[in-house]
Parts: sequence; C-alpha cells; structure tokens
Amino acid sequence: MTRRERLMNALRGEPVDRPAVNFYEINGTEDVSGGDPFNIYSHPSWKPLIELARDKTDRTVMRSVPFRDKQPDPTAELTATATEHDSRGNRFTTFTLRAGTRLLTRRTKRDPDINTVWTLEHLLKNEEDARAYLELPEPQFSGTPDIQKILELERELGETGIVMIDTPDPLCMAAELFSMEQFTVIAMTAPELFHRLLERFARLVQPRTEVVAKALPGRLWRIVGPEYAAPPYLPPHLFYEYVVKYDRPMVEAIQKHGGFARLHAHGRIKDILDHIAATGCMGLDPIEPPPQGDVELKYVREKYGDQFVLFGNLEANDLENLETADFMLKIERAVREGASGKGRGFVLMPSACPYGRVLSRKTLANYEKMAAMIAQ
Repeated sequence: MTRRERLMNALRGEPVDRPAVNFYEINGTEDVSGGDPFNIYSHPSWKPLIELARDKTDRTVMRSVPFRDKQPDPTAELTATATEHDSRGNRFTTFTLRAGTRLLTRRTKRDPDINTVWTLEHLLKNEEDARAYLELPEPQFSGTPDIQKILELERELGETGIVMIDTPDPLCMAAELFSMEQFTVIAMTAPELFHRLLERFARLVQPRTEVVAKALPGRLWRIVGPEYAAPPYLPPHLFYEYVVKYDRPMVEAIQKHGGFARLHAHGRIKDILDHIAATGCMGLDPIEPPPQGDVELKYVREKYGDQFVLFGNLEANDLENLETADFMLKIERAVREGASGKGRGFVLMPSACPYGRVLSRKTLANYEKMAAMIAQ
C-alpha cells in the first residue's frame, strides 16, 4: 500500500496495512536554504528530520488556496503597514486601520530563532473598537481559486502523501482581532456584538470554502479556530453558538464535493465532543491526552469513532522533553487506543512541531521512534 493510499483509506474508513504516521507540520517540503534569516529550517539540525518526513512518513502537506481576480479591499486606503528591526534582528510590524474617528493598531514581533509571530498589540481593544470595525466597508467575496500550485504539489508528492487544504473559520478570524482576555470577555458579555463579527467573516469564508471545495474535490481539509471557544476559555454552550452555526456550512460544502473536513482543537474537548460531532466533520485533531487535554483517545474512539478519523494524540511537549524510552510508551498507547476497535481511521501524529532554530538530538530521536512504527 502506498503512503497516499494509506491516508485515503484511513479517511474513508477502509482497511489499511498499518496505522498512518505523520509529523504534522513537518512534511519534507521545508525550505532548507539559508537566504531568509527567519527560516529556522536552514539550521543543519533540521535536515535529518526533514529527510525522514519526506522519505518515510505518510505526508499531509498543509496549504491554503489563493484567489485571483479578487475585488480590491475597500478598506485598503485606510490602512498602513510599517516594519522595523532591532539590534538583535527581531522584526516588528505595525499595522494601522482608520475606522471612523478611531485609529486601530496591531503590532507583531518575529524573532529570527523562533518560528512564530507574537502579537504585541491586538487590533481591537474593546467593544467600541469592535463597533467601529463593523462600520467599515465590508469586503465582498469574489475571485477564482488559483489551484495550479496545489495540483503541482500533488504531482510532486505522487504516492508519498496528500495535500491538506488549510482554512480559518469565522471564529478564528474574529477572535484573533482581540487579546485572549478581551476576546473571552466580549464573547461572554456581548454575544450579539460578537455574532455580528462572526457573520461578517462568514460572508467571506463560507462562499470561499464552497468554491475551493468544488474546484478541488475529494481533498482533506483542516478547519482552524474552534479551540478559541473550548473550555476553559468559554463554556460549552458558547462553543455551539460560535462554532457549530458557522462551521457546519463549511463542513457541508467540503463534504458535498467528496472532501473530508477535519476540525483542529487543542486542549479540553471532552465536554464539547457532541458539538464537534454536530458540525458533521469527519476528522479531529490533535486529541491531546491529559493533563494537557482532558480526554483519553480510547474514549473518543469508543464514542465517536464511527464519525471521526482520529489524528493524534502525542503531545508536542512530550515529543521535545521525554526520554525516548518513555516517549515510546506514549506511542504504543496512542496506537493501541487509536487504531483498535470500531470506527474510521487513525493517524499517529504529534499535536504540533518544535519552533526553535536548533532541533535537539532528543527530539529527533523521538521523531525517529514515531517513524519506527512504519517498519513494524
């Protein structure tokens, strides 16, 4: 069975020769050149892992789909962006948006040795900012999906894996406008206002999902954002309000065209599993074990395995810090619970990947233990 066949069989709930093994973000397509000072993968410590992912794992390569012929953003003339660097090479980007009489500002930082963007100042600070933002001209959905790069990547992957289309949901787009503290306050105390934000983004993301799903039928998708409404941030009834209502049309569009919608939600998901199932999605990741999460993989398999392909459930913290013998026990348990019993497929996968410039030898050894499952 080829790696592509194994993944597709897992998605369809059909028999496989062994559980699929995937390194999540690390898939063997990473750029190892040294031209970009912010490219951590150029460090030599990453090379063995990238080659291992390319040559051995069941690859799911995440990509978003760009659009061409889009209408211009009606707020473009109200925005400005400035970039500066400090003496340590950190990059600071300041984005401003004029909303009526208010000047909204977002400021981010990127460290050349850390593969993430830190938001130092969020665009919206309070309800007044949110109301001003909602008064701005609303971008209209338009354009045609440019699928050529996806098709080229699929040809390049051949039988070694599949492309996974990556998209935020309306909750992701709305919540990221605020600090986490301010988001939870507004979501709890001003639900009517927050629904207005979600509806604004839904008018973009839902039709976009429909046209991409039609242009690229039968693909795996990852929908990012539901975890913002998971406990302990918000109570389960608000997860239903802010996720199910807005994600279900996305899921339906994807699966109407033969695709597979996978919801991404870190953390405590036990009390919202019924709501996740209510979206109609066919996959779930990363199903983190206690104490990072609050549900065992065995429980999810028994209760929801008929609906979900399970992706997980190795914790990234364990991947980086456990001694290899102890990490092997985690692998064995995940495979035992995820791949046994009734239900659809299982993909052994960590919850995230390291984001520092230097990959430790211990972490590489733990990845190698995951890959050793392939030979069994």
